[in-house]
Amino acid sequence: MLAHMTISNFAIVKTLEFELKPGMTTITGETGAGKSIAIDALGLCLGDRAEASMVRPNEDKAEISATFSLQNNQAARRWLEDNELMDGEDCILRRVITKEGRSRGFINGSPVPASQQKALGQLLINIHGQHAHQQLMRADHQQQMLDQYAGHHLLMEKTRRAYQAWRQANNELKRLIQSRDENEAQKQLIQYQVKELNDLALGEGEYAEIEEEHKRLSNSGELAVSSQTALSVLYDNEDGNALQLLQMASQQVIQLGELDSNLSSIPQMLDDAIIQVQEASQELRSYLDNMEMDPQRLIYLEERLAKIMSLARKHYVMPDELYQKHQDLLKELESLDCSDERLEEMGEDVERLRQKFLANAEKLSKSRQRYARELDKKISDSMHQLSMEHGIFKIDIQSDTEGMLSPLGFDTITFLVSTNPGQPLQPLGKVASGGELSRISLAIQVITAQKVETPSLIFDEVDVGISGPTAAIVGKMLRTLGESTQVMCVTHLPQVAGCGHQQMFVAKKSSKGQTETNMVPLNEDARVAELARLLGGSEITERTLANAKELLIAA
Repeated sequence: MLAHMTISNFAIVKTLEFELKPGMTTITGETGAGKSIAIDALGLCLGDRAEASMVRPNEDKAEISATFSLQNNQAARRWLEDNELMDGEDCILRRVITKEGRSRGFINGSPVPASQQKALGQLLINIHGQHAHQQLMRADHQQQMLDQYAGHHLLMEKTRRAYQAWRQANNELKRLIQSRDENEAQKQLIQYQVKELNDLALGEGEYAEIEEEHKRLSNSGELAVSSQTALSVLYDNEDGNALQLLQMASQQVIQLGELDSNLSSIPQMLDDAIIQVQEASQELRSYLDNMEMDPQRLIYLEERLAKIMSLARKHYVMPDELYQKHQDLLKELESLDCSDERLEEMGEDVERLRQKFLANAEKLSKSRQRYARELDKKISDSMHQLSMEHGIFKIDIQSDTEGMLSPLGFDTITFLVSTNPGQPLQPLGKVASGGELSRISLAIQVITAQKVETPSLIFDEVDVGISGPTAAIVGKMLRTLGESTQVMCVTHLPQVAGCGHQQMFVAKKSSKGQTETNMVPLNEDARVAELARLLGGSEITERTLANAKELLIAA
């Protein structure tokens, strides 16, 4: 419930502070006094767009604050808790607009974007503007009002999610089909490249092994001659070799060691060298004995290296990177390979998801039809009360499972009306006159508002085009609504104003070139005077005062 508001430097308001009570509060005042300014200011706290022109002339900033009681408003409490903005039993929305047009929003003192204020505002208050009947012409607004009245939010959410899942899968299937067609040429090229590499069958690390073996075979002659020479120097030369010389040196040093103990360690060192020379000679002899001079193997290696080099140049990689290139192409080919079996499986998934969406949409459609019948009767009855004795209202729901599907299902909703006997049901805008349209719009808003979960409702001059006995009925309808919900109604009709549980008066005054608007609560005597003004205009007589008292008594 909206409990308190403060407004400063907003439009023609210098400062304004007022409290609001439960029940129905009517707001009246002279034309142009600014009866709707408080509602416009409240809209800013609810996330409406801010403009520099909203700041009072010659002031630096405008500031609006609205305090809401959260008693019996569990949805708003949950929202505040989920967003870590809960602070006690009340909720304070504040908006500051600078003369440059910049604005800042706050919830319980914490700065927030306007989008968060808008999201919370939808749980706190619902505003019905004087142009609501114009919105009522739009098919999307008609559907929104029916769904709002039905209150099947969970069913709508299931339908929306099912639609999104189906559309996502269907789009993916379309993408794959398009990708398959577009990439067919690329796929053929990669298939040719992969075939070449498959024929080569290069193993991981094979290039380095081939290169090493080719190097050895191509230099086998030099390796044999040099190895034989080294073996001769070390061991085989009978005219003198390293082994013989080491042995002779060892014998000499042994004799010297007998003469000088300082040389006693050298014989062991030479013995170690002799052993190393003998082992090296054995290794060289074994190497020479096992050396293969295989010209055919060399030719094979040269041919394979040539193929590797050629394909490496073709793919713009180094020879030792060719194996990885082969693996990458295989993966790319696999990603491009969209088989008929896979497409068929995806097609089956898409159809399954479509049927799931249609099942949810069917439940949503049945729920709409049920509540549409309920609304048909209630709005038709209200039309009869609002001086349209022969009025008939009907919500037409056309379902087309093969037509334009959307997250809201497959229904096309049209508000139909007949206001005269024998007149066929036709779309709302084609039949109703301006006054009739206002009355029908008001009936729809009052009836649907009874199902709205927000604890506060504002009607901003929604009674335009209504007068006489009809206005009295409208006032009673709003007062009845105010018994269970906080209702604020800006009106120019005394029959409606008199039905309020309390009444506030908006006045405008000018002084020293400045204009200010103020809003004050009226006591019973002041209410009588204000109702008399609304009844009689500028001239208030005893008769108009008596009529004003009768309006209050009747309410």
